[in-house]
Amino acid sequence: MIIVNTPEVPGRKINTSLGIVKGSTVRSKHFGKDIIALLRTLVGGEIKEYTEMLEDARGEAMARMAVEAENLGANAIVNIRFASSQTMTTAAELLVYGTAVILD
Repeated sequence: MIIVNTPEVPGRKINTSLGIVKGSTVRSKHFGKDIIALLRTLVGGEIKEYTEMLEDARGEAMARMAVEAENLGANAIVNIRFASSQTMTTAAELLVYGTAVILD
């Protein structure tokens, strides 16, 4: 599955557009890691616990999007975008979406 954030794949022609596909996940960190993250905010710097959580969430959301595209018969997804939102004080949703296509 070719996945790009551009409207086309260089050197390939879009034969058929199959519509929007998406993948999402809602994540929350373990309470203990939340405490460590809170302490990190006091001293500054990267909050590695959340960086790892979001990296995992992006991978899972992209995999779910790819499965949805494969089920439609696509061999590529173009114009992908990410969005995130807080669903509750301790959890966030990560959404990825794009257009499933069949390339020549």
